Amino acid sequence: MMWKKVVALGMAGTMAALGLAGCASSDAKGEQVVIYSNADEEAVAALEHALDANGYEGQYVIQTYGTSELGGKLMAEGTNLEADLVTMSTFYLQSAQEQNQMFLPLEFEVNTLEEVPDYTAPITSQEGAILINTELIASEGLTVPTSLKDLTKEEYAGQIAVTDIQSSSTAWLLIQALVEAYGEEEAGQVLSGIYQNADAHIETSGSGPLKLCRAGEVAIGFGLRHQAVADKAEGLPIDFVDPEEGNFSLTESIAVLDKGDKTNPLAMEMAQCMVENAREELLESYPNPLYEGEEADPQNQSAYPKTFAEPLTLELFQAHQQLSENAKG
Repeated sequence: MMWKKVVALGMAGTMAALGLAGCASSDAKGEQVVIYSNADEEAVAALEHALDANGYEGQYVIQTYGTSELGGKLMAEGTNLEADLVTMSTFYLQSAQEQNQMFLPLEFEVNTLEEVPDYTAPITSQEGAILINTELIASEGLTVPTSLKDLTKEEYAGQIAVTDIQSSSTAWLLIQALVEAYGEEEAGQVLSGIYQNADAHIETSGSGPLKLCRAGEVAIGFGLRHQAVADKAEGLPIDFVDPEEGNFSLTESIAVLDKGDKTNPLAMEMAQCMVENAREELLESYPNPLYEGEEADPQNQSAYPKTFAEPLTLELFQAHQQLSENAKG
């Protein structure tokens, strides 16, 4: 596998100096670029804004999928995938490349803080956190949890929503934290207690627990930290708790399909345009810096950022899916 850590893109000022090389500067014509993505709506909007503002409006279509569904398509279809370009959980892209050799080396430089495969460029880093409906916590007389293990307490029965790792990688942020803190055996026991309290609210969508908290159907959820931060800033009765076990994160990256002579030449251009022009908006929702020159608002940074001890792979993901199934009883 080829890896690279290459020199500066930076942010807005550097982009201007580069002359926005990733934008629509050619007269390339052809079919619309098909983009498959597992990204949240905030990220998709930022990518669309970057493309539309730089000459690509009407030349692409974005189709969104859940992580597990899109991952299955990548592994099963390889270069036969309809998409020309994908944004996807990085661990899935790496596994798909190892199995199918389906992505092209990027033809532009990316200035990442950490080394990445030469066929990927990260676009977001997402952290997990405990979500709180402040009004419901108060009206039900519930204590505010400080850890994921707290979510097994009897007082929270019927008041918790989480996500199923079988359908969404958001749940993996919770499971990574439990396994890292307690080991697999105890993590399974804790997870079983959380599932018992969640009962019918083991959701298929990563944003499902937050939506239930917003609606006042549950007092507590586990989900994406940046979404709770945004709700709180908008004045909704939503808050968040950084769990003592840690705020684990997952990155999503962009990759270009290698379709040989059928490769759409605009796909590589659009990938570059999104990497070079979407990050400023993306940082407003996903505050973790990924590229040199980026800084996060200290108020948006989590209290316990952690990284799982093992490399994140599809095999590890599948092992934790099984741990989850066992915990459901």
